[in-house]
Amino acid sequence: MYSARAFQVLRPGESAVVPVELPEPGPTDVVVRTTQTAISRGTELLVYRGRVPESQAAVMRAPFQVGDFPGPVTYGYLAVGVVESGPEGLVGKAVFCLHPHQTRFVVPAAAVSVVPDDVPPGRAVLAGTVETAVNALWDGAPRVGDRIAVVGGGMVGCAVAALLAGVPGTRVQLVDVVDRTDVARALGVGFAGPDEALGDCDLVFHASATSAGLTRSLELLGTEGEVIELSWYGDRPVTVPLGEGFHPGRLAVRASQVGRVSPARQARWTFADRMALALRLLADDRFEALVTETVAFEDLPTTMARLDHGAPGLAVRVDYGG
Repeated sequence: MYSARAFQVLRPGESAVVPVELPEPGPTDVVVRTTQTAISRGTELLVYRGRVPESQAAVMRAPFQVGDFPGPVTYGYLAVGVVESGPEGLVGKAVFCLHPHQTRFVVPAAAVSVVPDDVPPGRAVLAGTVETAVNALWDGAPRVGDRIAVVGGGMVGCAVAALLAGVPGTRVQLVDVVDRTDVARALGVGFAGPDEALGDCDLVFHASATSAGLTRSLELLGTEGEVIELSWYGDRPVTVPLGEGFHPGRLAVRASQVGRVSPARQARWTFADRMALALRLLADDRFEALVTETVAFEDLPTTMARLDHGAPGLAVRVDYGG
């Protein structure tokens, strides 16, 4: 029997690192020793605060979550580690898995994706975020020369902006109330505060998880433009301004959610295909700009409390040592 330590939300606003027992691996399982994870601030803070609506509890479950909301619950989905045992060909490989913060875990071999040799494992923890961005671009279908805004400069918004920067001829502007000028420059896009953002957009990706951000997204659209809504609001009500120019401009708001492969690709792409693509894209050094802090695994309880109180930054990488 393997043992491990896991980060657990005990109840809203309270967490700890706790010992866990792992199941005996079967012939098609892998045992992974975790080397790094990352905190997905938006979703994980909703879980930490106990803000997951009962109606969405099933949808919000992480693939290898233990426990139920609001707690005790072991949650997370950005993990990289080394395969210690399992099917031939995987042992010793660095792999990504949608697994909570835990020092070691046992999962089916099909649940892990091999990290390409040209992708640093510490950057590979962003694979789930980049996968979300890939799905968003499939949903939004940006075209050559489009004028595009990305409202909300968190992890997902920055990943979307990075991918959009590669579409020829586009005008891409990252928009946030926090000054993300340096990050936007590193990603190869422009930056503006909400009041200075350029309008007449063909497409706006919204990822701020605020009513104000959604309102500004609609204001930035040109006639017959579309907002791709990436935010997850938990149990918070959201105001959508459907007066003024919404109907005359024939504007649209459409949800994008990584839990399903975009309808534009699902006939030909599997979840594994999409994840493999996200990992290949992370060979691009620009994505390193999304990681703004590294903490030790044992410090996760104090780190989450600090993030809950508004600590600045983007992705927090968690180092497991050894």
